[in-house]
Amino acid sequence: MYKIKTNREENTILIPATLDMHFPLLRFMFWSKGYRVVPLTESDEFLIREEGLKYVNYDICYPFVLMTGQVVRALRSGKYDPKKTFILMPTAGDACRGACYISLMERSLRNSHLDDAKVMTINVRHVAEEISLPINLDTAIRGLFGLFYGDMLLFLVHQTRPYEIRKGETDALCRLWMKELGRDLRLGQHLTLGHMKRNFERMAKSFRKIPRRDEKRQLIGVVAEFYVKYCGLGNWNVVRFLEENGCEADVNGASWYGLYYIDSHKPKKWNAERVGFEAAKRLMIYCQDAMMATLRKNGFHCLSRYETMDKNSRELVSRNLTIGDGWLLGAETIDYIRHGIRKVLCIAPFGCMANVCAGRGVYPNIRRAYPDAAVVVTETDSSGLTLNYFNRIRMLIDQKLPKRERRKRGK
Repeated sequence: MYKIKTNREENTILIPATLDMHFPLLRFMFWSKGYRVVPLTESDEFLIREEGLKYVNYDICYPFVLMTGQVVRALRSGKYDPKKTFILMPTAGDACRGACYISLMERSLRNSHLDDAKVMTINVRHVAEEISLPINLDTAIRGLFGLFYGDMLLFLVHQTRPYEIRKGETDALCRLWMKELGRDLRLGQHLTLGHMKRNFERMAKSFRKIPRRDEKRQLIGVVAEFYVKYCGLGNWNVVRFLEENGCEADVNGASWYGLYYIDSHKPKKWNAERVGFEAAKRLMIYCQDAMMATLRKNGFHCLSRYETMDKNSRELVSRNLTIGDGWLLGAETIDYIRHGIRKVLCIAPFGCMANVCAGRGVYPNIRRAYPDAAVVVTETDSSGLTLNYFNRIRMLIDQKLPKRERRKRGK
């Protein structure tokens, strides 16, 4: 496996912030000979938003406004030579930004006179193949490990930090693990399933050792479109807000989205590509089961395994909803409620039509099926007030729920 020499690659690939917990590890998936990969981390939402609005239509979806602003500010910072810089747009290859963001980003770079920087893409739907980063075995292995290590850290940090006695200890431990795991991914070492499972156990035990306050916080599940779910810039640091207001935020792992994507986008007919999709799904389920078993063994919690979540939500959520995050939004909401997390915060970015249909379109049905739960929808928007956004979240925190009703068998 190619050993990445971090300081010698001539060209730079910039990735707009999306997966805060995962990209420090997943960046090695996109690394190749001649390129170093830099996830953008600037977090001043006001400056980024105002920069983005200079080059995109005000009616475009909010995540793209932030991505554009972040990229333009990075290229103008003087840290990167535009002639040797590429912008990587990971894409689902379906509707909305799944495919449109490539051409929109190219236009934004032209409008900002930074079109010496070129746009690259990575996807499995053969979109813009002439500028697509190839996915090979090396890429896939590093991506698999980066994804599940990122998920593991996501769960451990969110379930430890609200209770830590010494402030900052959880984040410091997370940084140590990022350094160790990143080194393995960079050098291509210890990338076996057995070593992954041992690392899961080591990670869980290390977070268990952090001294915790003996207190009970209310759990609030966070369901959202992919960008605003995992990116603090996009969701206005909602996890920190919940923690500062006496709650524990529960954000499900990105591997569930990966499995949903495989199921929703695999070829309908059996061919070599379909076989590859199914093999990837089996491997990811194996890794997910190992991660979940380790979490529960060590006193942490998570939602149901992907296949169980899929099965339990079919009665209320149509499987025709496969654009964007599709039926996964409703499935996660239902699974939170079934696990006793009866307050669910659903975040929708402005302009995301897939989220409006697949998310807001099914939430009323879920509310009717689970009248003893609270499902609150709030929106991030470049023209909206953060006061309204956080007020709705505060109302959810303070809301008193009725006693839980016993549901009939099969419901």
